[in-house]
Amino acid sequence: MANNTADHPPGNSVAEGNHDGDFGCKLMELRELMELRSAEAVAKLRDMYGDVQSVCRRLKTSPIEGLSGNPVDLEKRHAAFGKNFIPPKKPKTFLQLVWEALQDVTLIILEIAAIISLGLSFYHPQGNDSNVCGQVSGGVEDEGEAQAGWIEGAAILFSVIIVVLVTAFNDWSKEKQFRGLQSRIEQEQKFTVIRNGQVIQIPVAEIVVGDIAQIKYGDLLPADGILIQGNDLKIDESSLTGESDQVRKSLEKDPMLLSGTHVMEGSGRMVVTAVGLNSQTGIIFTLLGAGGEEEEKKVKKAKTQDGVALEIQPLKSEEGVESEEKEEKVVKKVNVTKKEKSVLQGKLTRLAVQIGKAGLIMSAVTVIILILYFVIDTFGVQGREWKAECTPIYIQYFVKFFIIGVTVLVVAVPEGLPLAVTISLAYSVKKMMKDNNLVRHLDACETMGNATAICSDKTGTLTMNRMTVVQAYVGDTHYKTVPEPEAIKPQTLELMVNSISINSAYTTKILPPEREGGLPRHVGNKTECALLGLVMDLKRDYQPIRDEVPEEKLYKVYTFNSSRKSMSTVLKNADGSGFRMYSKGASEIVLRKCSHILDAAGQPRAFKPKDRDEMVRKVIEPMACDGLRTICVATRDFVGAEPDWDNEADILNNLTCICVVGIEDPVRPEVPEAIAKCQKAGITVRMVTGDNINTARAIATKCGILLPGEDFLCLEGKEFNQQIRNDKGEVEQERLDKVWPKLRVLARSSPTDKHTLVKGIIDSTVGETRQVVAVTGDGTNDGPALKKADVGFAMGIAGTDVAKEASDIILTDDNFTSIVKAVMWGRNVYDSISKFLQFQLTVNVVAVIVAFTGACITQDSPLKAVQMLWVNLIMDTLASLALATEPPTEALLLRKPYGRDKPLISRTMMKNILGHAVYQLVVTFTLLFAGERFFNIDSGRNSPLHAPPSEHYTIIFNVFVMMQLFNEINARKIHGERNVFEGVYRNPIFCSVVLGTFALQIIIVQFGGKPFSCTALTLDQWLWCIFIGVAELLWGQFISAVPTHRLKFLKEAGHGITKEEIQQEEQTEDVDEIDHAEMELRRGQILWFRGLNRIQTQMDVVYTFQSSQTAVPGALRRQPSVVSQHNDAKTVSSPTHVGISSSSLSANSAATGGLPAPASPSAAGN
Repeated sequence: MANNTADHPPGNSVAEGNHDGDFGCKLMELRELMELRSAEAVAKLRDMYGDVQSVCRRLKTSPIEGLSGNPVDLEKRHAAFGKNFIPPKKPKTFLQLVWEALQDVTLIILEIAAIISLGLSFYHPQGNDSNVCGQVSGGVEDEGEAQAGWIEGAAILFSVIIVVLVTAFNDWSKEKQFRGLQSRIEQEQKFTVIRNGQVIQIPVAEIVVGDIAQIKYGDLLPADGILIQGNDLKIDESSLTGESDQVRKSLEKDPMLLSGTHVMEGSGRMVVTAVGLNSQTGIIFTLLGAGGEEEEKKVKKAKTQDGVALEIQPLKSEEGVESEEKEEKVVKKVNVTKKEKSVLQGKLTRLAVQIGKAGLIMSAVTVIILILYFVIDTFGVQGREWKAECTPIYIQYFVKFFIIGVTVLVVAVPEGLPLAVTISLAYSVKKMMKDNNLVRHLDACETMGNATAICSDKTGTLTMNRMTVVQAYVGDTHYKTVPEPEAIKPQTLELMVNSISINSAYTTKILPPEREGGLPRHVGNKTECALLGLVMDLKRDYQPIRDEVPEEKLYKVYTFNSSRKSMSTVLKNADGSGFRMYSKGASEIVLRKCSHILDAAGQPRAFKPKDRDEMVRKVIEPMACDGLRTICVATRDFVGAEPDWDNEADILNNLTCICVVGIEDPVRPEVPEAIAKCQKAGITVRMVTGDNINTARAIATKCGILLPGEDFLCLEGKEFNQQIRNDKGEVEQERLDKVWPKLRVLARSSPTDKHTLVKGIIDSTVGETRQVVAVTGDGTNDGPALKKADVGFAMGIAGTDVAKEASDIILTDDNFTSIVKAVMWGRNVYDSISKFLQFQLTVNVVAVIVAFTGACITQDSPLKAVQMLWVNLIMDTLASLALATEPPTEALLLRKPYGRDKPLISRTMMKNILGHAVYQLVVTFTLLFAGERFFNIDSGRNSPLHAPPSEHYTIIFNVFVMMQLFNEINARKIHGERNVFEGVYRNPIFCSVVLGTFALQIIIVQFGGKPFSCTALTLDQWLWCIFIGVAELLWGQFISAVPTHRLKFLKEAGHGITKEEIQQEEQTEDVDEIDHAEMELRRGQILWFRGLNRIQTQMDVVYTFQSSQTAVPGALRRQPSVVSQHNDAKTVSSPTHVGISSSSLSANSAATGGLPAPASPSAAGN
């Protein structure tokens, strides 16, 4: 490769041409150029500009020095070529969100019923003979009361408005949070460019056309550009083209680099030619955004048909092209690993479906019984005829029955549940930021609480990733500390220093410490930093050598990748007589390729296999057993004709070993304690590393992953594969199941091994519970494993863009202890949801039974529609706030994880729910049928249609609310603990909610009047109500004293997925992955659920959270049906296309009664 240093004008001198803002290239020319690929692009570049160098000249930039960074110049470039920013889609307005909340079916039913009731209340039959229509309007005290019939309808409408506003406000504040999080992620996104000869990192949004950007393995390209110089560069362009093969880039064949693509191998420099809306990603965005409104309507229609929920997770808005139109259209073929729904969501969906069914049946039965009773009583027993003028009054009765039925349904369906999940997750995520966990997908936070296994990287996560050379083997001598330069022969030293300085990424540097007395700063690859540190310890400097051999002079570079495990650089000799290659890499791999070694005199002598075995035994193993990473540095000279550089096997052979060094990466001091906590909490930590097995074993012992005297496995990748694969080389689950339970360390592993292990553990059905696996990773090669895992953690500091893109949570401090914090928060979320469920279901069971039996016996629900809505909504919403914001405690880490198939509602919780329900029902019915004698008041039973509220029913309502209030305190504990007040002062939200609800209740009862069907109570009636409520706490103590194991009849509810279902799933896996909650839904009549699933209102709130960080605010659109929430389509790597798993299409076609799914790009894309 020729030396690219042509004569360049410095950064800003004016070159030829002064159009388009004084630049020699037009914006449109560059755009057109970037749309071409390979040979066409090379030809066009030659015709238009000559070569890359002249493009640089026209853009007034120097390939070596870069831009000057002068603000005036940067501003000019912004004006001429645009900014590197794609504006996000406008967020939904509050009114749009209100409109969406109004779409809820149950609310619509209530609204219609209320309007009918309102209309009819204004109709009064002629004549004063009120007996014509039976005892329908009898018993009305005065005309004024009869006129007040409209109040109930109006009150229901008013409550509906409150509900809608609360829902919309929740959605709105959540969207605001997402945007905040999104912008934080964007600000953290930086890229390396050269300005004024200095290599600096700038935020992606500040990149301008003409910048010289340095690209390396693991980068996500932020803008389009043309390659100036590249070493062994391979790019994954699947995000734009859908082709999964990696594309080789070179000046001669294909120099075009496109935004949104990933660098999978190699390194290089490019000149930026298009940014923001003019880059390839941006163009796609603008094309699709152009259709505007009509497009949006089409999309809505398409979405409703497919019911396919799309999910995109960009890391930054430059690529986060947030247009749903784009999602619909640019669907490319991608191999997607479908992530199952999060554990909690699966369980909640099933539970909600079951409760929904029960509520639906109860409400239907209530309405039927009421109507039958009324008809039989009026027309049968009293023998009346249906008279025309009485019709409105009878209809009024039917409407009233209907409202009671709908109210039963509203109370039966726990719509506070999704809200509780939402609040709990949002609260946790906010707090987790402080604990160095940046959560990208909200459900990951809760899944983490169920984690049973963590597969962690070694470097950087368990260790400090501050590498230093501490031992060396040079010239037949093993030095236990870094040798003095005088101890090494000058020519050996020279070779060693040159090899290390040149054969490493030039972006790797050691900079002076930031503050006095600090450690020097390591920039770039940490292993290379350790080697450069060795050069400095040997009193030499690497920079002059690099200045003498700039990157343009490197003839060929074989960059490091996970399969090669070595890096080599070839230089052409100055006299042109041949080539010299420097290599470095994992010692056992490089030593196998060595045929000579430098002896004490600095002369090469033969190095035979037996010498190598001896060296491994005497040098490498002892180093590895001290937990050191061993690196071998070698060289080779090529004389005569130029070899075939593409034949790697021949090139990387016959090397001469210069030295072997041992690099120490100390264990982070806080890691052993964190791992001990994990083990106490029932979580198995496994270490998966590319290092030598002895090094891995030594580090694992220091961390406490391997404990002395325990029977655990440490395997190398090769051995692991032999044990789990059959003769055909396929992975067999049964074989894997024999290995993984005891496996603690997997060394010398490839990314595929890591993926195989993670998948194997997740799919395994041995053991009591199914495993939930968390994985940490930092490299590009960890992408597949991070995606496959239930929770993927990427390193915020050392992680590549590709790893971050595939992850669920980013550890901003790269520290293992942050994972333990994530576990604690996750468990807390799970417990919060369980607490809320325990409270919520008690309310539901009691309210439904009271409404149902009351209606059947007294033809009127003791709790009126508006009261029910108050109990249901306000107590739900407020209780979810109170119970979902409990802060976590260390005690959460003392129990075993729940795992995948543990039910949401344990037997202890079931005991609490039923126990409290019994107490509340007994109290309520006693008051209903004997309350008037106890309190010495008039009975409220069998009151006529528009009768004024009675004290009797007000007391029932008040006692009911008091019992819920005190039961809320009981619900704070779900494992049968006695002290329900423990730590209550640490949760101010809980205290204020309980007191607030109490205050509101006083206002409703004393001043609520007709709309709430309440009448003011006396002080002693209030004291009795409160006393009955407080008795809940005493009753709670009694219940917790009853041993759960004695109550054999208790069942659990809200199960995960059973083993039989898993086996079925495995058989059908390739054809069609269907979620089990979906199966449940199919079994129920789907259409009913489309209509009546009240949960849908806020379930999609959860859904939005799940596809959070989408920066696709459109995700807040209501999902067209519950079904759609279960069809997750996953995006891969880049936001410019969306992959849809075929399952979602087939699942939906099945769900919509076997209709074929509409032909759509997504169907074709599979």
